[in-house]
Amino acid sequence: MIRGTALASGLLLALAGCGGDDSGDGGGDSGGQSLKGTKLEVAAVWTGAEGAGFKKVLDAFAKKTGATVTLTPTGDNTATFLQTKIQGGAPPDIAMLPQQGVIAEFAKKGWIKELSPEVQTAAKQNFSQVWQDFGTADGKMYGLYFKAGNKSLVWYRTKAFQDAGVQPPTDWATFVKSAQTLSDAGTTPLAIAGGDGWTLTDWFENVYASQAGVEKYRQLSKHEIKWTDPSVKQALRTLAEIWGKPTLMAGGVTGATTTPMDKAVTDTFGSEPKAAMISGADVVSATISETKAKVGTDALVFPFPKTGEKPPLVGAGDAAVMLKDNKGSQEFMKFLATPEAAAAWAKVGGYISPNKGLDLSNYPDDVQRTSAKAVIDAGDDFLFDMSDLYPAAFGGTKGAGEWKRLQDFLKNPSSVDATAAGLEADAAKALKS
Repeated sequence: MIRGTALASGLLLALAGCGGDDSGDGGGDSGGQSLKGTKLEVAAVWTGAEGAGFKKVLDAFAKKTGATVTLTPTGDNTATFLQTKIQGGAPPDIAMLPQQGVIAEFAKKGWIKELSPEVQTAAKQNFSQVWQDFGTADGKMYGLYFKAGNKSLVWYRTKAFQDAGVQPPTDWATFVKSAQTLSDAGTTPLAIAGGDGWTLTDWFENVYASQAGVEKYRQLSKHEIKWTDPSVKQALRTLAEIWGKPTLMAGGVTGATTTPMDKAVTDTFGSEPKAAMISGADVVSATISETKAKVGTDALVFPFPKTGEKPPLVGAGDAAVMLKDNKGSQEFMKFLATPEAAAAWAKVGGYISPNKGLDLSNYPDDVQRTSAKAVIDAGDDFLFDMSDLYPAAFGGTKGAGEWKRLQDFLKNPSSVDATAAGLEADAAKALKS
């Protein structure tokens, strides 16, 4: 899941369709304003900078079709929010699901609709097979992946590295050494956003993907090997080389376990920085842009350091699914499959599209263009965020499952065996329910 920086507790955007041309690909019939008078509700996790970016997409659709679109925030637990709405008889028309595992869950329960042949054809034209597979459950395509994310990134404050004489590391051993060098120079090296448990799953997945390899990563993602496997314990011990040193983390253990992602970014790039770097997906650039730091000069990025033979490329994505099969929903899904829809958000930053048809020139800077190209070039070798491949009870619930186990491990990095056993128990339970 590409979970954003929730800078507001709620967001309601009424996007009234207005006049305008109907140029470009997709989104509505050729006559233009084909959905005038139609109301469409779209539910998504995005607020703050991400919500504003998605609003550009909804604005473009409204202008093209005449529809009025309301964006409803789901909060961090999208699956629970939607389940409540569905059981209450008031589901939104469209939802953006940040977990691939939830697509399978909802499809099995009959809560989401299969995509039309027209949308599936567009998906085959514009998206790699792996992205089509991510949206498929039991042989049927339910999800259209609109937003992707490169989660194998570390963002750093240029001046902090320059002052300490540190170069961006490429491997884990150098990463640990560089962190200590920064600390010795008087700069706390890392802001760890452990208050949001999902950020810790990203740390684990990057270490595990490189150290254990692609095949084991995919096996663990499907629970074909247990979380008590030696490879899992090895990854935990590797994480402890950083997590076990409170002086390397802004605010020590307390800060690392309570700080949310948006604050961690500000702690790194704000006017009173408390850290030199932060591990985070490409979406971090959107929050950096809300500080005085400029991406590409004040704020730079390097690939997550490799712990094995190859550096990891782990990411995630958000898929649009239909909870109601109506003309408005169908036209919206058609629109999302086009490069035009992706360009609307790409131009403002903080976004990566898995759409191969999107020209990279739409991204606002070289940092985001490079990150987007890495995702597209990965093709079918793209590794999806492991926590998002599991049921939400394990991989996507605040205060439970993997989020909670890794938060506890961050507090006590010596508890390798107990953490692995707890992860296995929680994963097995979630898969049975």
